[in-house]
Amino acid sequence: MDVDGVLADVIDAWLSYNNKVRTTISKSDISEWDFWKKYNINKFDFYKELSECWKSWKTILPTENNISRASRELSKMGTVDIVTAREDSTHDDVKNWLKMHDVAFKNYVGVVEGTEKAKLDYDVFIDDSPINAETMLAREKSVILYNQPWNLQFPDPRAKRIYELREAVEIISKIDHN
Repeated sequence: MDVDGVLADVIDAWLSYNNKVRTTISKSDISEWDFWKKYNINKFDFYKELSECWKSWKTILPTENNISRASRELSKMGTVDIVTAREDSTHDDVKNWLKMHDVAFKNYVGVVEGTEKAKLDYDVFIDDSPINAETMLAREKSVILYNQPWNLQFPDPRAKRIYELREAVEIISKIDHN
């Protein structure tokens, strides 16, 4: 299970930061994964700023109410690991955030790039990135796509779209794990 965009609404924190120093952007303006290009924001600056937002982890809101309950329901079905792509400097902040929001998981796995997640040995991935989903599907992985404005155009029906984390429970119960 991914953190940014699935559990934590860190993009809202970034938008608050961005809107103080650049052109105002709203969440509904973000219609693609690499939206920063449209606003002439350097990719590395964007990710650095996103990391800066994690330094104020106590102010980052969850994507929805009841992520704790949903994560516990998923944990009853099998092992739930947090798999996240980020700079090393933010891992402790993310772990503190997960603890504060009582998210149930067994292992915390950090990768450098999101597409590296697909190389990991998991039955099901819950992610919001259309690029990660595409890479995972290419490797024959099961993907649950957490609905966000930047993945609405994702065309592959093999990725099951959810609007709330608890919806993943029913989807996972129907997946053949052979």
